[in-house]
Amino acid sequence: MPPRHGEVWLADLGLAAKTRPVVVLLADDLEVPRTLIIHVPITRQSRGSALEIPPGHLRFLSPESVANVQAIGALPLVRFERRLGVLTPPDLIAVKHALVRACALAP
Repeated sequence: MPPRHGEVWLADLGLAAKTRPVVVLLADDLEVPRTLIIHVPITRQSRGSALEIPPGHLRFLSPESVANVQAIGALPLVRFERRLGVLTPPDLIAVKHALVRACALAP
């Protein structure tokens, strides 16, 4: 099963042969010709930025984890290793609001 919108997956980001948790942002209903999945990485190194969203205390993440919207990226499907869980709706909305703010997407 491919990664779905709002899920947290362990993905190989190509950083020192380590895998990291990421939030999947690519919409589920898109028929796109590429196999890239848009994601936001989750890290434990918070810098206190407005673009770092704490995803609450999810049992599969460290309590000090933050979704770093500034580091948004896209990875091939084959780099997604396993599903860890799902963000709560309020946490996913907070990540989306940070993305809108970071990219000046509001009309």
